[in-house]
Amino acid sequence: MTRVAAIDCGTNSVRLLIADIEGTTLTDVERRMEIVRLGQDVDKTGRLAPEALDRTFTAMRGYASLIREHDAGKVRVVATSATRDAANRSDFVNGVVDIFGVVPEVVSGDEEAHLSFLGATRELASLRPARPYLVVDIGGGSTEFVLGSSDVEAAISVDIGCVRMTERHLTDGDPPTPDQITAAAADIDEALARVRARVPVDEARTLVGLAGSVTTVAGIALDLPEYDSTRIHLSRITATQVHEATRDLLHATRAERAAIGVMHPGRVDVIGAGALILDRVMREYGFGAVVVSEHDILDGIAWSLA
Repeated sequence: MTRVAAIDCGTNSVRLLIADIEGTTLTDVERRMEIVRLGQDVDKTGRLAPEALDRTFTAMRGYASLIREHDAGKVRVVATSATRDAANRSDFVNGVVDIFGVVPEVVSGDEEAHLSFLGATRELASLRPARPYLVVDIGGGSTEFVLGSSDVEAAISVDIGCVRMTERHLTDGDPPTPDQITAAAADIDEALARVRARVPVDEARTLVGLAGSVTTVAGIALDLPEYDSTRIHLSRITATQVHEATRDLLHATRAERAAIGVMHPGRVDVIGAGALILDRVMREYGFGAVVVSEHDILDGIAWSLA
């Protein structure tokens, strides 16, 4: 048995998984998530904000204590969209080395896609969904699209994450105006056309959705009173349910979104854009349902250490 620690630092959140891996089994020891908004204003300034770095490093110091407490033998820190885009990413790298003693890997979009696919599809066999899968990982700064059956066959990362779309289009209204929503949808659709040119999405038979925007929409569709990962994981949400949840979120005020039982406080401002990305994917590519996975790039990072 190998005990590993995986840290995924994205645009919106930093997450930790400490797990025991034996053969083909991964068992959680600790799974944590903090909303730190590392990508705050990166799309506009091209730099990581000092206050965003401070929030991220505070969360990471707590994670480092847990790693020491549980005596994880292997540690891997992966950083994604926000740090790829930042001119001052060395400030982030140096801070991570000080905290964990390892250099963070600012992975390419292709590697991010591979890790997401690995984490998301490991448990799908029990459902016997039709292959190939299209795995869609909606992050804060980017969204990864990965087509494959047992391994990655085609992949692309495009800059349409929930934080990035919110900051570009949905910041000046409560709720957003119809014109703002239309502009965001057009931006997303343009990116989806680029995805189709690179990835044969029409070959996919099952859509698999990952990350907080997707799991939150699933929780809303399932009418859960509070967030319950055991009910959300591997649930099947129809296109109609996604369309209705997206419509309601985009027409809700901030206070109304915050009052939703499954809503994490750190997602209140960006969930409308995240839901819109999922909705446009399903509309543009013709999927009638999405299989929702709680396991994603974080689990892929852990498996990579086995």
